[in-house]
Amino acid sequence: MQSFTAIYEHTDDGWWVVSVLEIPGAHSQGRTLEEAREMIQDAVRLLLEVRREDAERETEGREVIRETLEV
Repeated sequence: MQSFTAIYEHTDDGWWVVSVLEIPGAHSQGRTLEEAREMIQDAVRLLLEVRREDAERETEGREVIRETLEV
């Protein structure tokens, strides 16, 4: 399983804002640190799912090889 780096910042208005350095567009927030952790995990899962679906549509009708890549 791949690991990523989450950066949490506590804002002046009491929220925790979180981004994942290695995944552009992966951002979320939560009222508590635990909520922010849960929200960013969901955001990353959904973002990767959408990007996979986009990639499948882009290669539809073309001769491609799909294989699992583990890093």
